[in-house]
Amino acid sequence: MAIPPPPGPQQPEGQYPPPGTPPGTPPGPYPQAPFPQGPYQQQPFQQPFQQPYQPWGYGYPGAVPPVPVNGLAISALVLGLLCFLPGVGLVLGIVALVQIKKRGERGKGMAVGGVVVSSLGMVLALLAVTTGGARDFWDGFKEAANDSQSSTFSLDKGDCFDVPGGSLEGMTYDVDKVPCAGEHQGEVVANFLVSDGSYPGDSVISDTADDKCYTLQDTYAMDTWAVPADVDLYYFTPTRESWGLGDREITCVFGNVEETASLTGSLRQDATTLDADQLAYLEAARVQDAAMDSVPDTEYVEDDLPGHKEWATRVSDALTKQTGMLHDHTFAPDAATPLAALVKDLESARAEWAKAADAADVDAFYLHYEKGLDLTDPAKTVTTREALGLATAPPSYGWDDGSADDGGGDPDLEV
Repeated sequence: MAIPPPPGPQQPEGQYPPPGTPPGTPPGPYPQAPFPQGPYQQQPFQQPFQQPYQPWGYGYPGAVPPVPVNGLAISALVLGLLCFLPGVGLVLGIVALVQIKKRGERGKGMAVGGVVVSSLGMVLALLAVTTGGARDFWDGFKEAANDSQSSTFSLDKGDCFDVPGGSLEGMTYDVDKVPCAGEHQGEVVANFLVSDGSYPGDSVISDTADDKCYTLQDTYAMDTWAVPADVDLYYFTPTRESWGLGDREITCVFGNVEETASLTGSLRQDATTLDADQLAYLEAARVQDAAMDSVPDTEYVEDDLPGHKEWATRVSDALTKQTGMLHDHTFAPDAATPLAALVKDLESARAEWAKAADAADVDAFYLHYEKGLDLTDPAKTVTTREALGLATAPPSYGWDDGSADDGGGDPDLEV
């Protein structure tokens, strides 16, 4: 049932009988009584949302829609109470008072309150600026933000954690630390800071994390053979937003190759977990690994023979340093015999790599290069590793992926 429209030009005054006229009374004209006025006028703008039909129930006698509260009055009061943009709250409060008077809306008290509180907020803000209080507040805010952001999620090297979202990829804002002995999604390998300045961009940050994290993993998990094949590196990096709050830290993390799978037990193998013999052996092995990893990035030796000869020199020098480090450390009797045999092979390999460095042509290079690789075959280190209590199963991935071990490896040079 629709509400009859008010009198207008299309409805001449006196056309309809006044209320209470008995049925059957002849048509008008009738005396025109003043149009009854309620406490509020029914105006189109009183309906905050115009529907094609009247809301259910509005058409029945006595059912009058509630007068809406002025929205600007609400905004003015909220902004004033929160001391957020008090100038805006003051303006909104004044505009709201004008609209309320014109439209007959509710909310005058809120508008007045918004004007008063916003005015007070503006006075306090002016005092803070003139007395230095605003600077103290902002400095305190930045310090708190830096404390929360400078160390990503407050994770330290060796911590294990779970991600509430269940995945090590994408965005995350928090982590839950858990014991490393049980199941966990991530284990912190290292934290490092990137250079200050303007935000360099997502790709630069990712490249920096990729390069540095794969280097730092060897200082955390020194025995690369002990890292399971289903483990990969992830990293937490600053976002553009956190960078603006002072975040400059990248966190390198071990996680399962399947982003939602978990790890069990710590993968840490460094000075905090290894004995003196294990540490001495692995530190010497890293010298050879670094040299092996510096192979020129060309498909064939013929493409860069001088570069490969320089590489052979680096490997020969590294083998000299490696054998010297092994000679200088006194190992336990159980490891002394297999270690002596390994050192003998490494010394022979050093001689072959030195000859490859002096090769007159590609054929001569390959001749000594292949002999040197054979003498540094990872299988030759298994007996020594077993005696030292280290992992004895070589990694299943290739040398090019960073799996070079103390016994050397095949850099897949194509003949």
